Amino acid sequence: MTASTARRVTVPDLLSATAAGLPDRVAVRTSDESLTYGELWDAARRYAAVLTERGVRPGDRVGVLVPNVPQFPAVYYGVLCAGAVVVPVQAMLRAEEIGYLLADSGARLLIAAAPLLAQGAAGARSAGADVLTLLADADGVDRLDLLAATAVPGDPVARRGEDLAVVIYTSGTTGEPKGAMLTHANVVSNVVATDDALLHGAPDDVVLCCLPLFHAFGQQASMNTTVLTGGTLVLMPRFDADEALRLLVAERVTVFAGVPTMYVGLLAAAARTDLRPSSLRLAISGGAALPLAVLERFRDVFGADVCEGYGLSETTCVATVNQPARGTRPGTVGHPIPGVDVAVAEPDVEDRVVLLGPEQLGEVVIRGSNVMAGYLGRPEATAAAVVDGWFRSGDLGVLDADGFLRIVDRKKDLVIRGGFNVYPREVEEVLLHHDGVQQVAVVGVPDDLYGEEVVAVVVPAPGGALDPAALVAWSRERLGAHKYPRQVRVVDALPLGPSGKVLKRELRDALR
Repeated sequence: MTASTARRVTVPDLLSATAAGLPDRVAVRTSDESLTYGELWDAARRYAAVLTERGVRPGDRVGVLVPNVPQFPAVYYGVLCAGAVVVPVQAMLRAEEIGYLLADSGARLLIAAAPLLAQGAAGARSAGADVLTLLADADGVDRLDLLAATAVPGDPVARRGEDLAVVIYTSGTTGEPKGAMLTHANVVSNVVATDDALLHGAPDDVVLCCLPLFHAFGQQASMNTTVLTGGTLVLMPRFDADEALRLLVAERVTVFAGVPTMYVGLLAAAARTDLRPSSLRLAISGGAALPLAVLERFRDVFGADVCEGYGLSETTCVATVNQPARGTRPGTVGHPIPGVDVAVAEPDVEDRVVLLGPEQLGEVVIRGSNVMAGYLGRPEATAAAVVDGWFRSGDLGVLDADGFLRIVDRKKDLVIRGGFNVYPREVEEVLLHHDGVQQVAVVGVPDDLYGEEVVAVVVPAPGGALDPAALVAWSRERLGAHKYPRQVRVVDALPLGPSGKVLKRELRDALR
């Protein structure tokens, strides 16, 4: 599919085409159930018929609170087949948070899996939204899957590339979550470009998805790319490193995509067993910076290189990725995918984009077919984020002379100690080379003398004892005087968000 064709295709067209060509191919499976492409397409259209009968109209928002089970893609494509807009809801949210997302998006309906219905129904009531459920009966709530069994599947409602497909809510690290509006053209072009640049998917691919499907990374880089190419998506409801390693072997997985904490977990699981996958052809990391030490260990243990990429909800998913055809460079997030431009700009000039040259540190800015249509209902936030046609990412990075992008850190995570800039990722990369460190997050905390002090929060390697004072001394020998952590806190685990990112804001709050 060419880029120009992708702009005219809608998201349901991806499933329709694959179901027509590979109706008996298994599209998605878990340990308990599976759906072929023919069955998935039939279920999506039946769900759409039920939604239409319930009054859902083109452009309406529909909340989707469903975990990683085969019903998620069926509901996702079903909402889109009805001409409506998918509003994915994180499975870990409480009722008040769910109510906020539904009210802010104007959702008229929430589809909630039965295990998540207690919080989901309460949130829907507060937002004035109706509720349908799945997977099990619930008092007073109709089941979408049972209603769909007798529904008559029809053709998808006609939509255009510029019409909204999905509203993905940001994590809200700088305030209330905002809904990034993604069009059909955004999604389709990003999926096609990601496959062209890196995945090169085929029907014999088996893709292990441990990423939550409510998140852009899992939704686009795993689910929709697999549907595009006709592979099989193996879903894990929750990431468990030992089970993920078992599935990599048992399912003969060819493609794995995950966030850095998953790679750390897989390496720890591999240390406990002799199991090793032999079919893995491609591993992809995104969502946060992958420490170089972890990439190297994964290659040594699993015999597969990790292609690190970069993107945000506001850029649909992928903006850049290491692409073997263009050359890869560990420690970078590669080159832009087709249809996307990436540059580095002056970070402190906010009313316009002032581009910088190679090897200069600045804010990463992105433009192209993947950039959102804006923040839902927030024109001022949209105007601040999209300037001169470029989306301002809030990330600091450097483009080298060969066009590889290296992410240095988030602007908001920068630590300024005694007037000197300290980039937490640089400190983390060094600390991860210590044999006693499994995971680490570096943050700044207020300090009366220096303004901020550098603190390392460390998870020790399995079976090892870690002396904080010794680690401070070790790091002092390897880092500049303003960079090395004066404090080391040893913890059993780092706080993680729903997508597996380390929640540095929680760490900073706990250390204040």
